[in-house]
Amino acid sequence: MLPQAAWRLDADPRIAANEVRIRVERLNLDAASFRQLSEKHGGDGEKVRAEVLEIISIRGKMQNPVTGSGGMLIGTVDEAGKRSPLGLRPGDRVATLVSLTLTPLTILDGLARWDGRSEQVPCDGYAILFARSIAAVLPADLHPELSLAVLDVCGAPALTARVVAEQVARRRREEDPRPVTVAVIGGAGKSGSLSLAAARRAGAGRTVGVVPVAGERAALEAAGLADVVALADARDPVGLSTAVTTALGAPADVTVVCVDVPGCEHGAVLATEDGGTVIFFSMATSFAAAALGAEGLAADVTMLVGNGYVPGHAELALDLLRGEPGVRRLFEARLAAD
Repeated sequence: MLPQAAWRLDADPRIAANEVRIRVERLNLDAASFRQLSEKHGGDGEKVRAEVLEIISIRGKMQNPVTGSGGMLIGTVDEAGKRSPLGLRPGDRVATLVSLTLTPLTILDGLARWDGRSEQVPCDGYAILFARSIAAVLPADLHPELSLAVLDVCGAPALTARVVAEQVARRRREEDPRPVTVAVIGGAGKSGSLSLAAARRAGAGRTVGVVPVAGERAALEAAGLADVVALADARDPVGLSTAVTTALGAPADVTVVCVDVPGCEHGAVLATEDGGTVIFFSMATSFAAAALGAEGLAADVTMLVGNGYVPGHAELALDLLRGEPGVRRLFEARLAAD
């Protein structure tokens, strides 16, 4: 079967002619996986570290068996097969743009430098990239940890920009003067802040960032990425819908879900205008709940699964980081807190 669906991968460091071996220096666990592990162990970093090591040892990759998700990594190209189509050379420092759930991975240092309390995991080990993997050479002008945090979620702003631009173009063709409105659930997070910035650049007329606590509301307001910042629990469908509708004057044309907790599907559907689009980027999403919830609500919405890949997604995300001071401040504050 394909490597993501496989329970275990062979992480033998010897590569085929179309593969690349990476000496790994840091993992970035995806938010849903890290939250699940941390909550399971009551915030005990040693237990989180032990379970991540166990998962990688047993499965030959980092794929949380509960969430099904993994993350990504940065490292240095150790060896490139002569038939590899990735264009990488030994010595290149790269970030993988494919999930750890399909990347053969071995850890050599027991994660001794990680306290189990942050998504970013310093480590020593190696990983294998296949011919159809994707990797980006790290930019020289950004700190590697900052680049890793951005590239981990770069699919979100790219797809948001595409969907918003399509809606804007359609309204222009139809001579519909109404602005395209966008709600980003989890707007102060990594993917959420980038998605808000991308929506504005793509022509959104009004945006609302939804956050769960006052501290995130203050941070997002200071960043200036949304026209309105609303406080709501995304797991409360009526409360979320009311917050979005109050902020925008009507349900959103595009709703982007960037939270890392389950149970947000129905609220996102209810907060979206008939004929609108919901984009799910969270790996905590139950797609059965989303589909059945939309049916039960008689909601005529298009629902998209953010698959993490859109052509040009890495360049777009890095450009947003460089060009939007509010985005950069949120990312740097998150890294400092970790």
